[in-house]
Amino acid sequence: MLNEQKYSATLIYAAFIAGLCSIIYELLIATTVSYFLGDSVTYFSLTIGLYMAAMGVGSFVSKYIDTSLLKKFVVVEILLGLVGGVSIPLLYFSYSAGAVFIPVYALLTLIIGFLIGLEIPLLTRLMENYKALQWNIAHILSVDYLGALIATVSFPFVLLPFFGVYQSSLIFGLVNMSIGFVVLWVFRKNFGASLSSLNNATIALSLIIITMIVFSHSALRYWDNSLYDDRIVYSEQTRYQKIVLTRHRQDVRLFLNGNLQFSSIDEYRYHEALIHVPLSLQKTPVQRVLLLGAGDGLAVRELLKYPAIKEIVLVDLDQRMVRLAKENRYISALNEHSLDSPKVTVITSDAFAYLSDNKKLFDFIVCDLPDPNNTTLARLYSKQFYTLVRHNIAENGLFVSQATSPYFATDAFWSISKSIKAAPFDYVLPYHAHVSSFGDWGFVVASNQRLNPAKPDIQVPTRFLDKNNFSTLFVFDKDLRSKHDVKINMLDQPILLQYYLKGWKYYAR
Repeated sequence: MLNEQKYSATLIYAAFIAGLCSIIYELLIATTVSYFLGDSVTYFSLTIGLYMAAMGVGSFVSKYIDTSLLKKFVVVEILLGLVGGVSIPLLYFSYSAGAVFIPVYALLTLIIGFLIGLEIPLLTRLMENYKALQWNIAHILSVDYLGALIATVSFPFVLLPFFGVYQSSLIFGLVNMSIGFVVLWVFRKNFGASLSSLNNATIALSLIIITMIVFSHSALRYWDNSLYDDRIVYSEQTRYQKIVLTRHRQDVRLFLNGNLQFSSIDEYRYHEALIHVPLSLQKTPVQRVLLLGAGDGLAVRELLKYPAIKEIVLVDLDQRMVRLAKENRYISALNEHSLDSPKVTVITSDAFAYLSDNKKLFDFIVCDLPDPNNTTLARLYSKQFYTLVRHNIAENGLFVSQATSPYFATDAFWSISKSIKAAPFDYVLPYHAHVSSFGDWGFVVASNQRLNPAKPDIQVPTRFLDKNNFSTLFVFDKDLRSKHDVKINMLDQPILLQYYLKGWKYYAR
């Protein structure tokens, strides 16, 4: 009786770990592909679909396994620990190779799904020796679901911020291997001559994964260096994004999830266009400013040139980015320690949530958010978001947003402009500036008071912007002019994401 309880408890432990690891693998793969390719809805949906289909095949095939169930269950767990554990390292390095990334992603998803599909049927049949069928299924499924719950909670709050996707997959590969170790130990009398070979295989593969964990930082540095042309001086995976800072001579560059955010050589052109163009059109005094995004402090640097501005509220989702901008010697020198100004208040929050809760109006709101390359970001370029913006602006206030490239993603640019107009704002002026690191880059300024770009009032010192080139920023060549057939980006129909991904498909940035 005591042995039966021990055997039953072991199999329940196996079910718990199986449920935990199966969800973690799925989340890790979908998150990694979304990091690299954007369009999180598509790749999360595709991952779930491939996963479930492969699980169905695995469950179907399990009925043909009639003998040596315990041995074959351990083999499945060893294989699952290995493939699941190395899945993210394989995705990282296949991404560097380019064309093989999608096939590797699909193959890994299908293999892991197939092996997971074998798990539960084999566990259920093994438990038949210790519990009646109804108790058997109840035990297996309940602990499997409990493992899945713990996985979904720990993934965003523990794994991503503390370990990142690369190390997390290796760690959970080891956790998966623990099923093999525990089952082999508890049921050792049932394995006969195969016990030694299975033990050796489990130990050898676990040592491979442990070695990969030990050298994971070196592997990630090598991988990072293969992607970036310049020397990496800082790299961090936060809960929200991968931050990489590179330096070549005097050129410091910031990348978020592989996308260039600024180059110190020409960032002033972008930030002067973002801040000084709208403020040169403003007729009423600006005292209170809201910055959404802009955690690098460069837009704040430009705002601090205006003595009349009394308060700047910076809202950024990732406090690690803000801390980097304050503490990193390269960025803090570039932003001139702007985030240490007593005029600046930093709030860690989602832009949408902040605008929904805010009660005090602003004279000027600036959206300096990353490009809308996934659904999470695309919602911050929707009509509903811009309506919230309008409700947070004083009567004669001003709004400006970066709006991606009108050359590379023309439809996306004009969709953003159209969505802002629909908020509604009475006066909406799209404009663009050449930034060498980005190419032709777009912005949209909006207000409920008339804006006249023919009569700018540039009140602060600038390096790029002056009265001679000011009006030219609002002129678009024939091939870049307004696309009247583009749709407004809606919260529940983020058409902007399609426009953006289609536009950037053939261009590397």
